[in-house]
Amino acid sequence: MTDFWTPVKLSLGVASFSLLIVFILGIAAAKFMANRTFKGRSVIDTVLLLPLVLPPSVVGFLLIVIFGRHSFIGQMVQFITGQPIIFTVTAAVIAATVVAFPLMYQATLAGFETINKDIENAARVDGAGELKVFGLITMPLASKAIISGGILSFARALGEFGATLMFAGNLPGRTQTIPTAIYMAMDSGNMTLAWQWVIVILFISFGMLMMVNFLKSKY
Repeated sequence: MTDFWTPVKLSLGVASFSLLIVFILGIAAAKFMANRTFKGRSVIDTVLLLPLVLPPSVVGFLLIVIFGRHSFIGQMVQFITGQPIIFTVTAAVIAATVVAFPLMYQATLAGFETINKDIENAARVDGAGELKVFGLITMPLASKAIISGGILSFARALGEFGATLMFAGNLPGRTQTIPTAIYMAMDSGNMTLAWQWVIVILFISFGMLMMVNFLKSKY
């Protein structure tokens, strides 16, 4: 039973760390891009959303090129930590973060851009600083979009398969997440075990969507 729950725990841990990262980076990127028009904005938007449309295998390949053993970043990290990034839990978190980020960014950006700017400007006229305006007005008004983006990002990270398989591998007890565990169980003909993991991830996903609907009803 311990072996059965190991991929579940790893998937939840990877998705949670990924959510924390995309929550910070997604909000920061959306805040910077919201209601701004400048030369090259479309290019930046395209780059930030690109993982959303790229095949997971392509994302995994690019991650290997950037963070692999022969890359500058990969060699630098290995020199500092004594171990490579590839085929580690860190690699799984990076892969999940890359594919989940566009969902958080897109949802948060849409939330920020629908806010009536007169409300924010009125607060500034009353003497509120930018940080206070952002924390007390912008964030609460965009909370529905942020919550939705966060839940979708978590679900995307939880279900990530292709990029994780290529970049983090499928090492039982080390980097094997629920999706890769299901794949290996099916490949070995153990459909009962595959179904058990499928039921677990369906239960988690259903619970997250129910939580989103509950939170939305409270606003």
